[in-house]
Amino acid sequence: MPRIARSFISNAVSHIITRGNQRQKVFKDESDFRKYLQILWKYKNDFQSSIFAYCLMSNHVHLVLQTLDKPSLSKMMHSINLSYAMYFNYKYKKCGHLWQDRYKSYMVQKDKYLLNLITYVEMNPLRAQICSSAEEYPWSSYRHRILGDQNKLLDKLVL
Repeated sequence: MPRIARSFISNAVSHIITRGNQRQKVFKDESDFRKYLQILWKYKNDFQSSIFAYCLMSNHVHLVLQTLDKPSLSKMMHSINLSYAMYFNYKYKKCGHLWQDRYKSYMVQKDKYLLNLITYVEMNPLRAQICSSAEEYPWSSYRHRILGDQNKLLDKLVL
């Protein structure tokens, strides 16, 4: 049975979720988190996209981003996931799928929902009880957005 085509509106903001195959860990140490952020930075620039929030959890990733068109989103996510999977498989001497299924994407159409979504994404470590405050978690955009920490990966959200 064929996959259902993703809906897309030009310049729409999307909530992207990609999860490790069988919910396995895709980030085993700090260098893995850093490598994913480097890859994200590269393809953000290559595809001229904007990133408004992110959260890297041990077995999945949340991104809130904007691309110019549907092919850019698909190609960007393919490039990110492929690059990271190649890095991970080489580093840990693995082969096969790293990511479970294809990434999920949800269009964000209302400004109020976008702000709630960013909060939801950045509070993920708190809900998972990985930390006692979002400020403690180094692999999300929270510290930049709320505390003003430097982060060249993020774009300014203009509503």
